[in-house]
Amino acid sequence: MSDSVFSDADRAHMARALVLAENGLYTATPNPRVGCVIVKDGEVIGEGWHERAGEAHAEVNALSQAKARGRDVRGATLYSTLEPCNHVGRTAPCAEAVIAAGIARVVAAMADPNPEAEGGAARMRAASIAVDMGLLEHEARELNIGFVSRMTRGRPWVRLKAAASLDGRTALQSGESQWITSDAARADGHRWRARACAILTGIGTVRRDDPELTVRAVATPRQPRRIVVDRDAETPMSAKVLAGGDAWVVTAGTRNREWPAGIEVLTLPDAAGRIDLAALMRELGAREINELHVEAGGKLNGALFAAKVVDEVLLYVAPSLIGDPARGIAEWRSGLSSLSERVSLGLVDVARIGDDLRIIARLRRES
Repeated sequence: MSDSVFSDADRAHMARALVLAENGLYTATPNPRVGCVIVKDGEVIGEGWHERAGEAHAEVNALSQAKARGRDVRGATLYSTLEPCNHVGRTAPCAEAVIAAGIARVVAAMADPNPEAEGGAARMRAASIAVDMGLLEHEARELNIGFVSRMTRGRPWVRLKAAASLDGRTALQSGESQWITSDAARADGHRWRARACAILTGIGTVRRDDPELTVRAVATPRQPRRIVVDRDAETPMSAKVLAGGDAWVVTAGTRNREWPAGIEVLTLPDAAGRIDLAALMRELGAREINELHVEAGGKLNGALFAAKVVDEVLLYVAPSLIGDPARGIAEWRSGLSSLSERVSLGLVDVARIGDDLRIIARLRRES
């Protein structure tokens, strides 16, 4: 539906619903981040958002709040950032709850991309509820870019993060990289970690830096799962990334060794004996990973670009020069023979974070 059919009040209420949806930014996974506002006679009578899987959805929470306030929702308009679901999962269908409540009109930012949950709009229309779709759709899709990717492509949205000098260097030739960017940039990077379902790195980074890959600069009740790409299963038992379990090690072949409790090994070889990165992304999609945050070295970054599985680059650029010889963001296994083979990006956002720049750019896909 054209955005022009919506009123200023519609836009204001949907904007509020999007703000509510952001409350689930770090917790809703693997479900979508959804917010809801219920309005009657121009007054907001109920609000809600989806906090985590298995708990009430945004629409039900908003209806419950209105009821707790003693407000009658019959004849009201419900604004949701996602089409109310139409299936029985961990919870009952939201479309059914909306119908039972006597809501007169529903405005949804976007259709549900989940084929198992779609159909809520049709079900509500069949119950004589007016349903309008498409208000602030772009904003709603951006908030759930990983969920949409998993539902429509069967794989997560892959965000590759790097910190570099002004001349594109991520570390000295020796591997020293701590710290190129400022405290503010690193804290901002933790916020991007926190919203991801999983953080992926390579054996080279584990050996060189022994990172924890946990979220520390953001208050969050959930830590993303940690994944190590390790072709020959050489990750040290003492590696911090394995501490506490709940990590996956991806290899290209079996190796007879014991792993700490809670560590799962995924074996995904390609024809050349390397890890099949495209197959890994499909496996992660099947395991309900919506957003994958990559913090790796140039070798793995280059392999991910070569496999065409990177969707977005999150780059922090410090106002400094390191020069050669030093390490770059990505290494191509065989090098580029011409500029036409370069990875083409489209800028999404450029912002100043402390003394550094944060650049968000997305891969330009071939049509």
